[in-house]
This record gives sequence, C-alpha cells and structure tokens, in this order.
Amino acid sequence: MAAATPTYNTAAAAPRFRIKITRIGIFSVLFLAFGAWLVLGGINAIAPDAVTMLTFGTDLPRLPVPTQAYAIIAGIFYAVTGVLGLAVPNGKLKTILLFIGGLLIIPTVLIIAAANNSTNVTTMLSVSIRLATPIVLGALAGIWCERSGVSNIAIEGMMLTGACLGFVVFAQLAGSMATGQAQIIGLIVAVTAGGAMSLLLAWLSITFKTNQIVAGTVINILAVGLTSYIRREVLFSSEAGRETLQSIPIPILSKIPVLGEVLFDGRPIFYSMFILLIVTHVMLYFTRWGLRTRAVGENPRAADTLGVNVIRNRWINVFIGGLIAGLAGAWFSLETTGSFDDNMTSGRGFIALAAMIFGKWTPIGSFAGGVLFGFSDALGQRFQFLGVPIPPQFLQMVPYIITIIVLAGLVGKAQSPKANGIPYEKEGK
Repeated sequence: MAAATPTYNTAAAAPRFRIKITRIGIFSVLFLAFGAWLVLGGINAIAPDAVTMLTFGTDLPRLPVPTQAYAIIAGIFYAVTGVLGLAVPNGKLKTILLFIGGLLIIPTVLIIAAANNSTNVTTMLSVSIRLATPIVLGALAGIWCERSGVSNIAIEGMMLTGACLGFVVFAQLAGSMATGQAQIIGLIVAVTAGGAMSLLLAWLSITFKTNQIVAGTVINILAVGLTSYIRREVLFSSEAGRETLQSIPIPILSKIPVLGEVLFDGRPIFYSMFILLIVTHVMLYFTRWGLRTRAVGENPRAADTLGVNVIRNRWINVFIGGLIAGLAGAWFSLETTGSFDDNMTSGRGFIALAAMIFGKWTPIGSFAGGVLFGFSDALGQRFQFLGVPIPPQFLQMVPYIITIIVLAGLVGKAQSPKANGIPYEKEGK
C-alpha cells in the first residue's frame, strides 16, 4: 500500500501583507501632505517679493522674513520629515524631526498668514501665556485631585461657579466700597465657591463612592444651571461695571525687553499661576505630604498599611484642587472681562484636563500643555486681526482642534495614577 503523500496549504504558508497604522505614521503622512501644500502654495499663491515683518516690541529691531522662500523651505523640511517617518523603521532622528515639525506648525502658519504684513511676536507670546492662565490653573487643580486618586472632570463646573459668584459679589459691593476692595472680596468668594463645589465632589466620590465620572458630570450640569439662574435673577437688576483687576508691573523686571512684557507686566491671577505652579511642584516632589499623596494615588492599600489616612488625604487634596479651580474661574470674570456671561468658561476646564494629560500629570508638563493651547487660542485671534479669509467660527474652533490632535496623537501613551478614579474602602468595613 502506497504511503499517503502529505499536502501543504500553500495559501496559509504565504506571508500576509499588513499595513500597520501607527501614531508616527499618521503624523508622517500629515507632514508630507502639509509640506506639499506649503511648496505648491508658496510657488503659486505667494508673491516672490512678499515679506512678513516680525516685530519684538518698540526697542528691538524688526526681522523681515521672505514669505515665499520660507514657505518653500519649510515645505521641503516637512516633506523630508514625512518621508523619513514612513521609510525609517526606528530612529531618534525621525522622532526629533517630527517633534520639531510639530512645534513649527503654528509659527509657520502665522508667518504665511501675515504675508505683506507685520505681526508682533512679543505681543503674541504675551497673549498666549495670559490665555493659558485658566488652563494651567485648571490643570493644577486636576493634578491635586488625580494624584490622590480622585478623577476630577468637574473642573469646568468649579471654574464656572467661581467666575459667577465672584463677580456677583463684586457687582453687589462695588457701589458701597472702593473698587479694589470689592474685587478682593469677589476674588476670595470665587476661590471659596470653587472649594465648595469640590467638597460636593469629594462627598459624592469619596464618602458615598459614587462613580467619579458621573459625579463630575452632575457638578458640571449643576454649575451651568445655577450660574445661569443667578445671572438672570441678580446681575440683570444690578449695575455691574466693567472694571477688572489692574495690571501690576514688577519694578525693573518689567523693563527687560520681550521677557519683561511677557512675564513681569501682568495681573494678580496671572502671577498666581506661576506661584501655584512652583508650590505644586515642590509640594508633590519635595514634601512628606506630596509623597503620601502620590502613594495614595498609586496604591492606597499600601499607603493605609503604612499609617496614611487615605480618606482624609483625598478630601484635602480635592478641596485644594477646588480652590485653585475657583481662582481659575475668577480669571474670566474679574481679571479679563469685568462681567459674567452664561458658560463663559467655554470648555476651558476640559482643555485643562487635556493639558494635564499632555503633561503626564506633572506641573511643569501641564504648564507646557497650557501654553500650547493658549498659543493656539491666540493664533485664532491673530488670524482675525490679520484679516485671514477664514470664517470666525472656524478660528474659534482652533483650541479644540488642537486638543483633539494632542490627545489623539502627540501625547502617546499616558499612564494616570493607578488608583485614579477607584473609590477606596478600608478593609473590614
């Protein structure tokens, strides 16, 4: 009897062709397309003699930039970066070039948009950091909560409540006392209002162990309804002025070219952003309280075993975060506009969460994320000033588009504290 001849499935043995979609690959394709658009647009749409004039204040020389040449050179850079990102399997050079390309997108678009015009770089930086103030403060509020294990998506509601109640108190007191005193009291009320909303979050999330996302959503909805009611019932019948917190130039430092105007000629809440940034960093990484907070956020059971009161630690940190969020809300009504409107925070609390994730739950990284979003917001305003033929509604979308891009691509894998969002119950209860 003849032996059976073995058969082989050649189709199964054939290698399969797969297209692996990666984050770097997507950005490489986008950079390649952006580079082609810059080169073609620079040749066809920009006049060869077009010049963008970059100014740096009144005392520094202006920098002329040939717009067409810049667009072509930048386009070649982005095209090469995109090709390397697709062709090179691995390599630090590819990552560095993609990172540089990401940083250069906004100034590149600004230079092209300002063709045959001038734009003040110092003013742009100053406006960017000032617009970043509530975002950075909101991110710091999130860090205090989430480092201790409490997920806080209620930053928006805390900010909105602080903005409303702080301005209401200021408007009611402005006629009976000096404006500066009324503003200080309004500022204190705004901070306290944020803290009160945070106590509600702590009560729901820590004591009753409610789902923290649901609890935060409830607080956001509550804040929208509450502030709208207060505005309709109180502010419509009062004489609210447009006074805002006054600028406080720091002697000597405010006279430094560029840096002085950007950092040392601001208003109180703007300065408080830097103070709280430093305090938060020091508290988290150089104090016993910070060590315990990080331990509670990572492994509350182990921290409890070592004698740390997990519940008390979370309550205190959430309350501190609420106070900071209330201060961020006061930036809108008391420092910037001198008024209050419904939903005036415009989702900045959620952008603050994106900045916190961008910064990997660290104060310095969150500050960088906040400045990025502030710069994108300032860019939209600059486009309107330069008369770029884009509908203003699309320009107002720029910060939110940047938020999506950052969370979807630039952040990569961001690992939150391991116990974040998980209610803690002591053993034996």
